[in-house]
Amino acid sequence: MSEKKMIKVTQIKSISGRLKNHQACVKGLGLRRINHTVEVEDTPSVRGMINKAHYLLRVEA
Repeated sequence: MSEKKMIKVTQIKSISGRLKNHQACVKGLGLRRINHTVEVEDTPSVRGMINKAHYLLRVEA
């Protein structure tokens, strides 16, 4: 059984004043504030959320 791939995502900019669906993507990733980091599973849906709000995030493998 293989281990799940994980991606480390950090919020680097505020979501206030951004498009509602971009704010929703950041919240959906589990991020709550600037410099908050979470590890999420590498799935196509998570990749899509990251791509939508990429300018607010820093992504590490």
